[in-house]
Amino acid sequence: MSPSSPCQMPQRGDGCYKPAPVSPAPPVPPRRVRSRDRGSGRTRRSAAGSTGAGAAEKRVKCVLVGDGAVGKTSLVVSYTTNGYPTEYVPTAFDNFSAVVSVDGQPVKLQLCDTAGQDEFDKLRPLCYTSADVFLLCFSVVSPASFQNVPEKWVPEIRKHAPFAPLVLVGTQCDLREDVKVLIDLAKYRERPVDPVDAQDCAMEIGAVAYLECSSLTQKNLKEVFDTAILASLQNYSSHKHQRGKKKRRKKQRQTPDKMKSLSKSWWRRFAKKKKMKMTSSFLFNAIRTVKFEFCTSNVNHYPLFCPHCYSQPCVYCFL
Repeated sequence: MSPSSPCQMPQRGDGCYKPAPVSPAPPVPPRRVRSRDRGSGRTRRSAAGSTGAGAAEKRVKCVLVGDGAVGKTSLVVSYTTNGYPTEYVPTAFDNFSAVVSVDGQPVKLQLCDTAGQDEFDKLRPLCYTSADVFLLCFSVVSPASFQNVPEKWVPEIRKHAPFAPLVLVGTQCDLREDVKVLIDLAKYRERPVDPVDAQDCAMEIGAVAYLECSSLTQKNLKEVFDTAILASLQNYSSHKHQRGKKKRRKKQRQTPDKMKSLSKSWWRRFAKKKKMKMTSSFLFNAIRTVKFEFCTSNVNHYPLFCPHCYSQPCVYCFL
């Protein structure tokens, strides 16, 4: 073997074998293992988007519903991008996401913008699954959209998400004092929605709160989404506490001692209520048939053979 080889045979010297010096092997770079946990991957991306604030452990799905052209898309765009869309484009379905800080902890907010047109009535409930909170929007300068709140939108939401909190939002509040809008409403003998009427409607439908906002001026825009996030987190904590109580009750019911006592008591009740009766027919004198009914618990009291005639059970002996 050539002397330049890193591995050499031991050489003899001083009556013992000593290994030859071996050159150190080059360092091996650490192996990168790709995680297959999809949840952890999403957490890393959300943490990167939150400027190193930490992994977003909590997620809130907020669904915006309401009539068409009431400003739902403008509400989301103005909140997420600080911009305002100049043209109206009817929305089918659209999703937005943002990471907000609640009590120093990052929360990933998923916003689902839905279509308010009637042709999407069958597809719209697909967005209601796993929804944490709803923003029920209507325009303060559109009385028709306000009338549809208790007649159309509340029954639809309660049908698919009966326990999700609801926030009533009056959009386009900057147009309440607009002269052109007031003239157009006066042509149809209408006027903007009164805040007092909207507050009463919120109490009737069981909404968490009623807020008015403007996507153009961003008035009360942040307060709307903050209210929705806090309502969803409070609702989640309350339901989690109730689920914990139910789990503890189930564990107490399923202990071995409880199951054993339950099975014994069940069998005793069954034995008392369902006593099996046996009916035997004996033919005597080839004329008449006498039926004996005796309970299984009293079988030992009746001998199989008559002690007097040593034959089949005799009706006269037993009587």
